Amino acid sequence: MSKLIAILNFEEGYREAPYLDTLGFPTVAGGIKIGPQNAPLSYYQFTVPREVGDVWKKCMVDEKTAQMANQTAIMAALEKCNAARADMLYSMAYQMGVAGLAGFRNTLAMIAAENFSGAAEGMLNSLWARQTPNRARRHAEVMRTGTYAAYDGLI
Repeated sequence: MSKLIAILNFEEGYREAPYLDTLGFPTVAGGIKIGPQNAPLSYYQFTVPREVGDVWKKCMVDEKTAQMANQTAIMAALEKCNAARADMLYSMAYQMGVAGLAGFRNTLAMIAAENFSGAAEGMLNSLWARQTPNRARRHAEVMRTGTYAAYDGLI
């Protein structure tokens, strides 16, 4: 069973009230951008309860999933993934966009070849891993093992 929404809430953090993300974008819930960079937070006078944020995030994941269906390399990789491994690819697409995930050509090819250890190393040897090292380590461990053990006690 997928744990994607719980993983995204953990990785993105969850705040009911709008906040500025690290790049200055007004953001709410678990990393959902709601306005242009450097817009004043006073423009956003609402909160998003967790239940609503989870539904919103699920809709965004569904949109990414539809976009992923048009990417041959991503689909070849997903065909070899169990739920835990697939969740890592969906999480990566959520974080960096489908085009960003598609840029992991060698990693996706290794997943399609069921070389999950090699794919995990490919994930860790990337700009993404240097930018978000803890998230990348957890995702790589899930890719390597095919289990959610890297998230035990976190979600």
